[in-house]
Amino acid sequence: MAAPSPAPRPAAAADPALALRPRLPSPSQEVRDERFERHGVRLLLKRDDLIHPDLPGNKWRKLVPNLRAAAGRTVLTFGGAYSNHLRATAAAGRLLGFPTVGIVRGDELADRPLNPSLARCAADGMTLRFVDRATYRAKGDPEVLAGLLSAFGDCCVVPEGGSNSLAAQGCTELGRELRGSADVAAVACGTGGTLAGLAAGLGRGRRALGIPVLRGGFLGDVVRGLQEEAFGGPAGSWSLDERFHFGGYARTPPALHAFADDFEQRHGMPVERIYVAKLLYALTELAAEGAFPSGTTVAAVVTGAP
Repeated sequence: MAAPSPAPRPAAAADPALALRPRLPSPSQEVRDERFERHGVRLLLKRDDLIHPDLPGNKWRKLVPNLRAAAGRTVLTFGGAYSNHLRATAAAGRLLGFPTVGIVRGDELADRPLNPSLARCAADGMTLRFVDRATYRAKGDPEVLAGLLSAFGDCCVVPEGGSNSLAAQGCTELGRELRGSADVAAVACGTGGTLAGLAAGLGRGRRALGIPVLRGGFLGDVVRGLQEEAFGGPAGSWSLDERFHFGGYARTPPALHAFADDFEQRHGMPVERIYVAKLLYALTELAAEGAFPSGTTVAAVVTGAP
């Protein structure tokens, strides 16, 4: 009697970069905008939002190396009530067939109806665990993390926002894709992983510019730490401009909406408000201040869709 054929490998064992069929390299789109042209600056939009409909932008670039490392195990990660990272992780679990757990900041949310973002996570199969804010802040403490993990068994832990050494390594390809086409590559920053990898991948003679969307002035140390873990030390040229957070994460005052509405009308591209609008606003202001010498090509990385 012939031996039975081996069972097929589950979808989660496949390489995510092949199984999900991303659009790579993402396209670069030149936009004609007199607010840049009058200063001799050429603006490119690096359309990472078009990489994949469910894992757009830096979510793709940061998650895929972590999913390879997880190798089909449950992925446990962290986020707030409107986290794009949680949504992307849940979508990846649905598409590739592995379990996902989201640790959500705010135990007061447990008894409320799920907002659209968390409802999407749940519909994609993610198990949601709501924790109080003190526990969430201490999530990096080994004892706290062990307590969170105890209910879910063997898990691959991915940090909030997906930023770790694997994520930074994954984002180096973004820098490589921009070599030869941009003098400055700019990106909105939340947890620093994209900037850390982008700078490393750009190569000599080019620089990365990060626009933090959170207050606090802490991101420089975070990026340096990520580069140390991912590359063994500083990698590439990068800087931060902390002036354009508009009050903090998810703060989108009327002036920012007015700017984004105007950009959409000028260029026919929807503008995500929490990250991308702040980036584009910052670049417009910096061009007016003369921060970019005439003849500079600036690439704005569009990290996500509305």
